This record gives sequence, structure tokens and C-alpha cells, in this order.
Amino acid sequence: MKFSSGRVAQFLPAALSFVALAFDFTCTVCAAQQPAVDRPGATTTIADASPPPPGPPPPAILQNLLPPSELSFLNDYTGKTPKAILKDKRFRALLKESFPNTEYHYGRDKSLLDASEELLDTDPIPITVREGRYATIGTRGGTYLAGKTMMWFDMQSGMAMGAIYFHPSNGEPAPTLTIFSKQLTDTDLSMSQIPQEFVSDLYAWLMQTRIPIVSPRYFIPANGRKYVLVHDEDYCFHSENEPMPDGCEQANADAADDDMNAAYFMKETHNAANATAWMLEPDQVEWLAVRDRTCMGPNSLACRVAITRRRTSVLVGHAVPPPRGGPPGGRR
Repeated sequence: MKFSSGRVAQFLPAALSFVALAFDFTCTVCAAQQPAVDRPGATTTIADASPPPPGPPPPAILQNLLPPSELSFLNDYTGKTPKAILKDKRFRALLKESFPNTEYHYGRDKSLLDASEELLDTDPIPITVREGRYATIGTRGGTYLAGKTMMWFDMQSGMAMGAIYFHPSNGEPAPTLTIFSKQLTDTDLSMSQIPQEFVSDLYAWLMQTRIPIVSPRYFIPANGRKYVLVHDEDYCFHSENEPMPDGCEQANADAADDDMNAAYFMKETHNAANATAWMLEPDQVEWLAVRDRTCMGPNSLACRVAITRRRTSVLVGHAVPPPRGGPPGGRR
């Protein structure tokens, strides 16, 4: 199926039973649209989502930080390859201590640790330590599912986080980026809530490995389940003396679509980290068609973003935060 934006959707999960089959949208000013979607007999609608809070969401809660003494050996591998550090038993022990023990679907079901180690053994990037404390261990990936990975450690605070990017073969929206950490305890997160030093190095890795900065995104916390990591970057953000970035409105619309599709997938698969599903229901097709017919005119993309983000709020069970500021280092 092809979205109106022209992006290919590999998957549209089953629409939830409580979402109405038909919608009565009202659109007067699409850029600030608050669509009416109620119909007789409907029990839950997009309008049920409460408005986002006025301030930014709180930072993610991280627990069980690692002792700096367990991380100091990472300095010894500056400039070396991930393959070299994989041979160090201390590093393997560190991965087990840092990352959730869960089944993950990377081509087939395997442990998240096994998937991470498999990807660390692909096209290497020299290990870096920024500012004497932030260690990044990453790869450009291999040919299998275009998989790439990055491990990150703050050797002073004891934070440990990882990321995997690949093209799934399990029916979920693709390509996908998942971050993970046993230290994360939240189950509702957007990108601005993730530790910003990690986000800064994550974006540097994305650019270095030519990973798109807009794609379906997830996170796996200590409980081993998978949740939508909401885009809350504004790709149209710019200073007063700079022009609006080219294509930024489309990027914001694509990010809203990715969040909604990821939310459907996780809702239907009960947040399983190794979920597999191939479903396309007419309810969702109808919803997209009505949304696209409604959001026509000069402000069509802003209208689409507003409606889609409200739908995502219903799917994840809480109001998604509004975009605040641009992505680190701008957008490509």
C-alpha cells in the first residue's frame, strides 16, 4: 500500500476494535485542526487523547548505573575496532549487565545480546571516547537486512545504552531504529527524554552510517518489551536569520506517520520485542483515506501531522509531546 506522502508502507497493522469505521472530520483551518471523529455508538475516538502538557516531558528514569571502575577499560580500545573489544571478556560481561535480557526478532528470534554481538562483528567504525568519558562502539553494518549497531557508555555516570537499525522481515514498519538499555524503566518515551549526550552521539552515528533520521523508532527498557519512541523533533526548526529547511514539512509528516504505524504494530502485538505480524484491515485503510481527503489545501501537511499525532496519542494511551526544537546537528 502506498501512503499519500509517497512513502511505501510495508505494513499496516489491524485497526483497533474501538476505532470507528467512519469518521466525521471538521476542518476549517487545517494547520491548527482539531478534527471531530465521534459518531453514534463509538466508544473511543482520536478526540479522547488529552492535550499535551504545556512543558517538556521529564527526562527518562535510569536506574542501576554501572560503577565507573567497570568502564574504565574502554579507554584502552580507543581507535580500535569493535571486533577487537568483542574478544575482551570484560566487554561481554558489560553487555550482559547493561542490556535487557529479551528475545528480539532480527531475521529470526534470538536474544537481543546475540543480535548486538552479531552486528558488532560487521563493517567496523573505530571506537571513540569523547571528552574523556563518552565511549561509542559502532558499525556500518553488513548486507544482511542492512543491520547496524551502536553501543554507548558514559564512563563517569555509568550510563549504558545501545541501538540497532535494520530492515525488518517480520511485517513491522521498516526500516526501524531501536534503542535499548537495562537502565531504562519508563514505558512511554519521546526522543527528547533520552539522555542528550547519548542522543548527540546517536545522531552522529546515524549521519556517519547514512541512516535516515526519520524512521519508525522503538525502545526496549529493563522489562524487555518494546515501545514506540516518539519523534518530538521539529524538522522545520530554524533560527530567525535562517530559511526554513527544504522538505521539513514532509519530514514532520513522515515522522508522524512512522509513529502512528509503529504504535499500531506494538498495540496489536502487545509490545513483544520479537513480534511478527502481517495484517491489513479495512478500518485503517478507511481512516487514512478520510484523513487524506480532509487534509487538502495549502496547509495539508500541517493538518495531517495534527490528526496523525492525535491518533498516535490514543494508541499509546497518553498524549504525545509536541515537537520542540530541531534534531541535533540539523537534518540531512
